Amino acid sequence: MDFQSKIIELLVKETRLTTEELAALLTVPPDPKLGDYAFPCFKLGKNPQEEAQKLKEKIKLPEYISKIEVAGAYLNFFLKNHSLAEQTLTTIYQQAKNYGKKSDNKNKSQKIVVEYCGPNTNKPLHLGHLRNMALGNSVCRILSFQGNEVFPVNIVNDRGIHICQSMLAYLKWGNNKSPDKKGDHFVGDYYVLFSKKAQEDENLKQEAQELLLKWEQGDKEIKTVWKKMNSWVLEGFAETYHRFGIKFVKEYFESQYYQHGKDLVQEGLKKKIFEIDPAGNIIAPLEKYKFTNKVLLRKDETSVYITQDMYLANLRYQDFKFDKMIYVVASEQRLHFQQLFKILELLEKKYAKNMYHLSYGLVHLPSGRMKSREGTVIDADDIMDEVSALAEKEILLRHKDLGSQEVKERAESISLAAIKFFMLQTDAVKDLVFNPEKSLSFEGETGPYLQYTHARACSILEKANDLTLTNNLAFANNLTITKHINFDAFNLPEEIAVIRHLYKFPEVVEKAAQTQKPHLIAQYLIALAQSFNEFYHQCPVISEQKNLMKSRVLLVDCVRQVLDNGLNLLGIAALKKM
Repeated sequence: MDFQSKIIELLVKETRLTTEELAALLTVPPDPKLGDYAFPCFKLGKNPQEEAQKLKEKIKLPEYISKIEVAGAYLNFFLKNHSLAEQTLTTIYQQAKNYGKKSDNKNKSQKIVVEYCGPNTNKPLHLGHLRNMALGNSVCRILSFQGNEVFPVNIVNDRGIHICQSMLAYLKWGNNKSPDKKGDHFVGDYYVLFSKKAQEDENLKQEAQELLLKWEQGDKEIKTVWKKMNSWVLEGFAETYHRFGIKFVKEYFESQYYQHGKDLVQEGLKKKIFEIDPAGNIIAPLEKYKFTNKVLLRKDETSVYITQDMYLANLRYQDFKFDKMIYVVASEQRLHFQQLFKILELLEKKYAKNMYHLSYGLVHLPSGRMKSREGTVIDADDIMDEVSALAEKEILLRHKDLGSQEVKERAESISLAAIKFFMLQTDAVKDLVFNPEKSLSFEGETGPYLQYTHARACSILEKANDLTLTNNLAFANNLTITKHINFDAFNLPEEIAVIRHLYKFPEVVEKAAQTQKPHLIAQYLIALAQSFNEFYHQCPVISEQKNLMKSRVLLVDCVRQVLDNGLNLLGIAALKKM
């Protein structure tokens, strides 16, 4: 039973409002003391409080509602604990890993392309990429979980002056050396070397420009070196992607597309959508749409970055026939995407209205915390190594008897949970300061705290031994668990609080999918874990009261399942042992 839908059905009968209107109005109060659902009566008449009272008197209480109360202009509905417990726990137990998925077919599955990462092949992935990758991966998982067909893609910026700077340094001082470290770090060292040498010799910048010109003219020797260095970097990126748990269905390379898009510009010029400015550039006149005008093609017919993006949008549509395209890119590019989407709309591309920029803020580190290159760029691999080393120390303090391999594997899972959760727990639009030690805490609002809570639930189930739901409980293979569980046993505030949290999970997932905001799930999981740990401390699960024990074991198993489902949507491993 979907209680929200049932309450809407009740209200449809007694008001003139439609199902759609009521669905938009019915809310969940911030405080459970105000009920499980609240209906504002402002649309029912001039005196909403009086209308609320009238409506209360009209409604005949169904068996799943304990009471209805008027609170000002609101009509508050209170579900029976028994009904809430039975419906929620039965559904979780039956649906297991599918709990939280969209259950109706009102909105058909969509094809959604998500572009994220977007590295340059002159240096390793950095701190900002970690937030980008955590966001992109989580959004893909959430949208996929809701039944959509999701295509994660990457744009690799593998050409341009910065790539030529690292290449020039290698040609001058590399002595044809092969990598003696991870490929992207090896090439990144030459980018740093160029920066240092250029401070001593300004002519190097001009040499890099000349190298870029040779590359664009197709110089064979330069192209050979470029391909070799690019391959080293891409191999390094692949290692980092694998370690972070992400993969793409297709990678697009700027070197293949940077000259494309000119046909689209000419198409717009012919249709008088674009125009030529006094300097001879073809521009998109966007001031009337409250954006700055945008140069699309310079007088010398060289294209700019947005021209390539116009072409790539078309290409992605040809590749995937997407219903929606999401760009996970930092907030500095907000205007760029506003201009891009408006230009595609003016060109009457049918997909233009279905493009979205998932903008995110900057990531900083506390001063002096981590190794940096030139004091500004923090490498992603360095951060993962640092946090993993900190996790190892924490594990060894708690478990001195663990084997070294087990310690390393567990530390890696915990460190990735720490990094990903820290990046995802804050609304993406906000800047954040990443604190490695704080992110690793087993207490507080962290990824390891959630993993620890999941491990605690697993430990309780293991202690229940032959009474665990996952082994030989009487109804383990019987989905009709109502025959074996006394749902009236759930009457303590701590039990009901956990059940209320579990009931809300599908709603939270749906909202996170609609808004592309993984932090909603992250914050939900913290609230669930805190509620569960309060229950654990106040309500003994293993006891001589077998019927009560069965009920509480079911509750623990449902918490374990929802934590598992939620962590998976964030790209975090749910560990059985910590």
